[in-house]
Amino acid sequence: MDGKANRIFQRNARLAPRPHLVELAEGLEHADALDGASRRITALVRRLLPDGSVKDLLHGVPIGHPAHPPLTDLPVGCWTSAAVLDLIPGTERASKVLVAAGLAGVVPTLLTGWADWSALHREQQRVGLVHALSVSAASGLYLLSLAARRRERNAAGRLLGFAGLGALLTGAYLGGHLAFRQAAGASHAESVAHLVPLGWHDVCGFDELPDGWPVHRRLGYISLFVLRSGDEVHVLADRCAHLAGPLHQGRIVQESEEDDTLCVVCPWHGSTFRVADGSVVHGPATGRQPAFETRILENGTVQVRPSV
Repeated sequence: MDGKANRIFQRNARLAPRPHLVELAEGLEHADALDGASRRITALVRRLLPDGSVKDLLHGVPIGHPAHPPLTDLPVGCWTSAAVLDLIPGTERASKVLVAAGLAGVVPTLLTGWADWSALHREQQRVGLVHALSVSAASGLYLLSLAARRRERNAAGRLLGFAGLGALLTGAYLGGHLAFRQAAGASHAESVAHLVPLGWHDVCGFDELPDGWPVHRRLGYISLFVLRSGDEVHVLADRCAHLAGPLHQGRIVQESEEDDTLCVVCPWHGSTFRVADGSVVHGPATGRQPAFETRILENGTVQVRPSV
């Protein structure tokens, strides 16, 4: 390459747009090299955390929304505060307490995070895996930082803390991408209350519905899960609140051996809802499935309106 061509190349390289952070995060969504590790870790998490009350607790079913995001506030808040104090002379003891508190908060944060991650789509898992590795690296650096501070090696402890903060901010950014750009954790069920006009609406004929077998119907552009059980008809929004799985393709089960309440199990990730009111029985979904009131007219027409 001659001198003139080299100068042109260098000038164009300087003028070329640099990749934005979001483009780097979106690149992770297509990093299929992460899939092998994701499959192995998913299998391990599901083996260590079988379906049941403990996993539901980690998902956040009892509180009605994912438990992982609010738990991240403790380590992020403590470690960010420690970094600020590390810039101020005479705050070594307070910084040490904050680093230790952040490490204590990592345990429930990681447990809830891995539980949620194991029930995500492939592209979400790719970003989530790098997010988890970044936070794990931050935790390891802060653990070393705490060890150094306890040996009165405060300068080394501060440097390790700042390195940990860098890894933490990387993980936090990817966590935001996962939550807001990829909508992991947000409810994917259609919010029917403001999409459906007031009053009753025809859906189908009662005789069209097979007894005990869910079917798909539409109300305008809203997809419905419709289940006939004897003389009753139950209707829910069809898109699962977890990640929009089609509930009408799911299994109909009883809530338990002692309770014969009918439930539907999402075919994608196993979220379980009561068909009568859409309440969550088992996660990973944490939000109630929108339900409809139903009535059957004398001519056999099934009508619905959103439950209030």
